[in-house]
Amino acid sequence: MNFVIAAGGTGGHLFPGLAVGEVLIARGHRVMLIISEKEIDSLATQGRGEFRIERVPGVGIQSKSPVALVKFALKFRAGLNQVKALYRDFAPSAVLGMGGFTSTAPILAGRSRKIPTFVHESNAIPGKANKLNGRLVTRVLLGFEECARFFPPGKCEVTGTPVRTSLIERLDKAKALAAFNLLAEKPTLLVMGGSQGAHGINQALINALPQLGAKPLQVIHLTGKQDETLMRESYAQAGIPAFVAAFSHQMQEAYSASDFTIARSGAASLTELSQFALPGILIPYPFAAEDHQTFNAKIFERAGAATLLPERETTGENLAKKLLWFLDDPARLSEASARCASLAPHEAAGRVADTILKYCS
Repeated sequence: MNFVIAAGGTGGHLFPGLAVGEVLIARGHRVMLIISEKEIDSLATQGRGEFRIERVPGVGIQSKSPVALVKFALKFRAGLNQVKALYRDFAPSAVLGMGGFTSTAPILAGRSRKIPTFVHESNAIPGKANKLNGRLVTRVLLGFEECARFFPPGKCEVTGTPVRTSLIERLDKAKALAAFNLLAEKPTLLVMGGSQGAHGINQALINALPQLGAKPLQVIHLTGKQDETLMRESYAQAGIPAFVAAFSHQMQEAYSASDFTIARSGAASLTELSQFALPGILIPYPFAAEDHQTFNAKIFERAGAATLLPERETTGENLAKKLLWFLDDPARLSEASARCASLAPHEAAGRVADTILKYCS
């Protein structure tokens, strides 16, 4: 059968969508991936020839002024017509939206063809688009059970958040470290600010480095484009071995090489961290819709799998203290790692695919 997965705009939507697509393709089906025109979507889908990839502009409501609403309506209608034309050629059996306004037109176009439609919400609190999408679809699939209260009763199924096939298993740690020219003797910190990087985290870490230089530590840091050169120079000045890049496709190696992390708390990132048992410091993106990243982080903090640090409190001093809390006690780090692993979903992509296929049959 043919399936459409609408998954664009952020890595948190795109990577779980890729994971479901990989399962459907492995089972002999064909998948059209509808993504946005953002750069992150292009980067993350480079070389993914197994999918038919189509770009449709994601349209959100920027304000409620009459002019803005008219512009929104015109752009949305154009996008909807583009999707309907794609469907006439591809003839999907079902549509899965992974969140954001990139999903709304594909879901509506699916409803107009009277085929099953689904939305997956990875976070503990849904965004505005998924609150709307959840009313339109056949079934709502959830990463966290805590999210069910935001959707119509009886419509939800907890599947967990899907993880890409390439991130299912941990690699040999020594080989993974070698991919970044790092050594096995030192604890390895993974720093990642989400698909767009995070300037606030980067700047706080620069301020923390003087307090960390005497510690056995090495770092894999995915900075985003803005701070790549600055961070590389800062680690060199502090005498801390580090692999620094704006973005990396080597996430299996990065996760396998690392012992703990500083990260945002988008649901897709948290799922991948739990898959590799990586505890650490979660700094929620403060402008996330409904502050959902803070609620995601609290689930991990309550489980003892991470410590939550709001960005407004993320000074160099506070960040250094929390890093030293892990570095100074290997037993504490080991226990947090085990607790993080206990939160990992199992076969989430397969469960999403099973649900879609069940309704198609």
